[in-house]
Amino acid sequence: MSPSRSVLVEAGRLEGWLARFEVRNGPFSAQPVAERADGSIAVAAANGCTAVLTPALPPGILPPPAAPPGTDAGTPDTTEEGAAQGVRLAGELLSAVDPAGTVGILLIRRGGYSVGVARAGRILASKTGTRYVQGRTAAGGWSQQRFARRRANQADALVEETAVRAAALFGAHPPACLQLGGDRLLATGTLGEPALAPFARLPQVPFLTVPDPRFTVLEDAARTALAVRITVTDPPGGTR
Repeated sequence: MSPSRSVLVEAGRLEGWLARFEVRNGPFSAQPVAERADGSIAVAAANGCTAVLTPALPPGILPPPAAPPGTDAGTPDTTEEGAAQGVRLAGELLSAVDPAGTVGILLIRRGGYSVGVARAGRILASKTGTRYVQGRTAAGGWSQQRFARRRANQADALVEETAVRAAALFGAHPPACLQLGGDRLLATGTLGEPALAPFARLPQVPFLTVPDPRFTVLEDAARTALAVRITVTDPPGGTR
């Protein structure tokens, strides 16, 4: 089986990514993935290298970005091939999500959190903090139960503080969708807190696995939250 890898490509870089894909792998064809409802596009190059491009959110979840004044999409050119078709389909892919949209970001791991609101890939407002959560212990019996209760209380306090901080930011800058990341269990628990109830049903982009959520990690999450997810599979035999 040929190796695969995944990358995140922001809207403004997607056309350039397709051009480099063609340089490396030769002419390619592109077409929607019929069996998927998430708006994915499949790209197949002459050397057998393939890529699947998926928007951060499926079509129709958010209002599409406004077209520039005087823009007329017209009728698609059914005779187009290769790169031209790929660029057009990429434009349709990006039309599902406004890259300048407002995203609420909530990153949390044991011991710390970073929450914020981003627009067009840039942080508008944020809060990063730390709160100690004890690790597991090898002790048994009564001591183990005592440590477990203490750890649970510390985790609850972390979740509550993160939810309150996030709710304040989201209330001041209402997001259109959310980016959760870090520890999935803690992030889900935080979103379930009463303080975040007004935002709990917002669309979510794919969960982000991140290290300790510092501000620099939050900045990276803001930049890629609405990026296109691309999975590239090398050609058979690894020849590129």
